Amino acid sequence: MVSAYQIAIIQVVNKIGMLAAVVLPFFNIPLILRIRKRRSSEDISLVWVFGVWISLLCLEPAALLSRDLNFKLFSTLNLIFFSLVVFYVVRYKKILRKEA
Repeated sequence: MVSAYQIAIIQVVNKIGMLAAVVLPFFNIPLILRIRKRRSSEDISLVWVFGVWISLLCLEPAALLSRDLNFKLFSTLNLIFFSLVVFYVVRYKKILRKEA
């Protein structure tokens, strides 16, 4: 039997998880802004960027099928914001651009 105290703890833990699921992907924004400001992504590994992005892509179907709202939120928001990271890393990677 689950007590009212245990239910309250579970609810608090779920709310903290929800907050973290929403907030954490937004930490990609400073990276995006830094890349845009410097107009360079030379210090960021393409292997790392595509490794993380492909992992997030593979994780998304499981998140969408899950009943866990925290997992769905985190996975979907992280995929959206990290896709922007990938876009700007590729856009400002000198090896991939034609220099005039």
